[in-house]
Amino acid sequence: MRVTILGANGPTGRLLTEQALADGHDVVALTRRPADFPLSHPQLTIVGGDVTDSDTVASVVDSSKAVLSALGTPFTRKPVNVYSVGGWNVLRAMKRSGVTRLVALTSGAVDEHREPTGGLIFNKVLQPYVTRVLGKTVYDDMRRLEALLAASDVEWTVLRPSGLYELPEVTKYSITEEPGPGRFTSRRDLAAAMLDQLTNERFVRKVAHVVTTEQNPSMLALMLREARKKK
Repeated sequence: MRVTILGANGPTGRLLTEQALADGHDVVALTRRPADFPLSHPQLTIVGGDVTDSDTVASVVDSSKAVLSALGTPFTRKPVNVYSVGGWNVLRAMKRSGVTRLVALTSGAVDEHREPTGGLIFNKVLQPYVTRVLGKTVYDDMRRLEALLAASDVEWTVLRPSGLYELPEVTKYSITEEPGPGRFTSRRDLAAAMLDQLTNERFVRKVAHVVTTEQNPSMLALMLREARKKK
C-alpha cells in the first residue's frame, strides 16, 4: 500500500517510516528537513515541505491510499496551529484525491483524566501543570484537530499515547477506547499501532488510547529525559 507519513522526521515518525517500509509499504515521507532524514529505501520517497502549506500537502497525499500523521511540536507558550491547520490541509487534499483513510496522533492528555496508578502528585500536580500550563497551547490545538476530524466524512482514527519513551522492540501494548491502564507509551508500540489501523476497522471514526504495559520507565526518569531534550 502507498502511504503518506506526515511528521516523518520526528522520533515517532522515523520509527513509523521504518516499520512501514519493513511491512512492504510504499512510503511518501513529508519532512521540513529532508537533508537530515536518516532513512533511505527503494520504496521511500522523501519530500521536503511543511504541513501548513496546502499545495505541498496536496502533492504528497495524491496517489496514496492512506495518510498517517505523526506530527508533533515542542511545548511552548506561543500559539500553536500545526495540528489544526495541517489537519485542514490534509482533509482538503484527501477529498480532492479520493483518499479516505487517516490515522492521526494527539495525546492522552487531551482529555485530562485521573490515572489510577499515577498517585496523588501525578494526578493533582504534574498532570494539571503539563496540560493547563506547560503544554496548554499544544493540547488546545490537538483538540481543534480532533474536532475537525470528527466533523469530517473521512475514515479517521485518532490515537492518544501517554508519556512517550523508547524501547528496542515492539511489545504487547494495550489499545482501547477508554484510557488504558498506564502512563507510558513506547514510540515503537505507537508506530506499530498506527500501522495496524491500515487494515483494522475496529477504531474507524473513533479515538483509541495506546499504552505500553511492560518495561515502563519511572516518572522521574521520564521527566529528567524530557528536561534534557533539545527542542
